[in-house]
Amino acid sequence: MKISGIIIGIGILSLTACSPKYYVSNTQNVPLLSEKGEIDLTLAGSGEKVEFQGAYAVTEHLGLKANGGLFIPANLDNGNGGSGKFIELGAGYFTKINQSENWIFETYGIVGIGSMENHLPSTLTDYPTSTGKIAANLLRIGIQPNIGYKTDYFTIALSSRFVHLSYDKINGDLYFDNKQQTDYLRDHASNILIEPALTIKGGFERIKLQLQYGYSFNVTDINFRQEQPFVSLGLNFKFR
Repeated sequence: MKISGIIIGIGILSLTACSPKYYVSNTQNVPLLSEKGEIDLTLAGSGEKVEFQGAYAVTEHLGLKANGGLFIPANLDNGNGGSGKFIELGAGYFTKINQSENWIFETYGIVGIGSMENHLPSTLTDYPTSTGKIAANLLRIGIQPNIGYKTDYFTIALSSRFVHLSYDKINGDLYFDNKQQTDYLRDHASNILIEPALTIKGGFERIKLQLQYGYSFNVTDINFRQEQPFVSLGLNFKFR
């Protein structure tokens, strides 16, 4: 159904379906910093989530970033749904490629924490003694390299997150496909993910529309209950 997470760097989770879903990727923060004092801000999301991202160039090569997001999609007609929140912080290195003013490479170490919940009252018909609910906390740690081309009016970038996703404090009483989902999530409490994404920004010097499309590969278990493609639309603000 859904997943949850809260972000300060951005986050992760939410979804609507007839079956449980325990991970939905958040928008990647791809600032492409290029000089000291540069500030990059983004407000992004979709119909199910809202996210805020920020990045700041502390020195000529050191950048900090933070993401935050809330995931509160509407329940289905049968009452199935979920929500989430996620917080993420990152620090890393950025540089111009071969002293080019337009090509930028950067890589960040990222750490995020959050929580998730699914509620599926539709399962109570088959499992009337259960609550139809599951919740857990999550931790995501990894690296995110970005490479891209930017001008004052247009940016295109490729990025990818390489992360370890883990769950703890798993609780609830949700049965699906004749399996207790708290047991399922404990059996899948440790996951390695690879998440490539394409980000395009276009508009004016200080404000641009942003479109991002990406895909989440679960290397640990390709059948893990998660959403794989992710897309978001937003506004990007750049200040020097």
